[in-house]
Amino acid sequence: MSSIRTRFAPSPTGFLHLGSARTALYNWAYARRHGGCFVLRIEDTDLERSTRESEETVLEGLEWLGLDWDEGPFRQTERREAHEQAIAGLLAQEKAYRCQCSREDLEARKEADLARGGSGLYDGRCRDLGLGPDCGTHVVRLRVPQEGMLGWEDAVFGPSGQDAGQLGDAIIRRGDGTPLYNLAVVVDDIEMGITHVIRGADHHPNTSLQVALYQALDAPLPIFAHLPLIVGESGKKLSKRRDNVSIQDFRDEGHLPEALTNWLVRLGWSHGDDEIFSLDEIAQLFSLESVGRSSARADPAKLAWLDQHYIKQLPGDDLFARVRPHLERVKGGPVEDDESLRKLLDLLRERSRTLVEMAELAHWKLSDTLEYDEKAVKKHLRPAALPALLALGQGMRKLPDWTVAELEKTFEETAAALGDVKLGKLAQPVRVAVTGGPNSPGIFETLEILGREPTLERLKHAVTVVEARAESAGSD
Repeated sequence: MSSIRTRFAPSPTGFLHLGSARTALYNWAYARRHGGCFVLRIEDTDLERSTRESEETVLEGLEWLGLDWDEGPFRQTERREAHEQAIAGLLAQEKAYRCQCSREDLEARKEADLARGGSGLYDGRCRDLGLGPDCGTHVVRLRVPQEGMLGWEDAVFGPSGQDAGQLGDAIIRRGDGTPLYNLAVVVDDIEMGITHVIRGADHHPNTSLQVALYQALDAPLPIFAHLPLIVGESGKKLSKRRDNVSIQDFRDEGHLPEALTNWLVRLGWSHGDDEIFSLDEIAQLFSLESVGRSSARADPAKLAWLDQHYIKQLPGDDLFARVRPHLERVKGGPVEDDESLRKLLDLLRERSRTLVEMAELAHWKLSDTLEYDEKAVKKHLRPAALPALLALGQGMRKLPDWTVAELEKTFEETAAALGDVKLGKLAQPVRVAVTGGPNSPGIFETLEILGREPTLERLKHAVTVVEARAESAGSD
């Protein structure tokens, strides 16, 4: 076989869809595995819905995922001449013909045929009329064989196809002169030398007509591989009303591209029991033989697990660069790079499933003011906590060095002075006082990262909160 050429051909009518991203990944991986060429073609023939803004969104999504292309992006609308030449050739060879039937007449004849128990297919009225280019308003139809199998050997689903008699003569050019999708995609794939058409199973029903077009154009069939449907947790087809399906949304939610590509490749493909794959490993291992036929369930928990795996592995500089935009959103302004913040991010690796979650867990370090978790305040900043908060504040104010070891020593001494109070009884009120909530890294590491002055100021404020609550309770 000549050099393998795959393509990704999205329609620029919105965001980069999860299923489309997987299709792009599989095409990219197959081309890379076999030293072939990955072509990007924008199928923008839907002029009413296609926009350059959507096209840029698709390209941006591919680049974020790390999927580079070798040729393109080509635009289908810029290949109109090639489509017209192909149609002209089919007409000249009488493999296609002009049809003047009006839409209303076609609909009436279809309904009558269905009422008689027929198939409702086009009845071929104009098939042998030999209408010329001067016949007036018309469409062009492909002269589809009336018998025989229009089939192919699908690389995923195996023997596939449809009896030619079930298709009817399909329109390949509209009355306004524009080509239809099936004609354009086949002509483009032939002229671009595409050897493997790897796409979603929703295209499976189109393929018999495309086989007829390849035959009419005297071109060899590519290898077709139709990918299983991706379904949501409920087992239903993904829906943008119910499921997260936009690659840009996944990015904005703080998922890592490494995690998302790893997750995507496993939605339909497997390599033994392996779960973790880098892009390089995907390019080395991917095969169509290992793509399953069953629908692939998109499990958010598995994505969260993969995100955490990659977050743990990121070098410090890389982690900070990636999480910084999310930190700035949480803070509401610029975030400076400093050693204590880097230390906090390292401590949050084990607790963070996304970069957004990491940024939100770091909120107490980013702002000079705190928003208290009301439930945590009611539970931990009670009058009973006041002696501990006061004693710890006094002890920490005298520390010669603001280190984990010195802070731990102060807590131990305070616990003993208060009658061997358990450290947990001290830690939680302090944690709520300095972070606003009940969750943070270890209390000594948290205080070291926050720093002496901010810690003492927040403890002082917490004391006023406890005193106010005590006074309110007494007046009641």
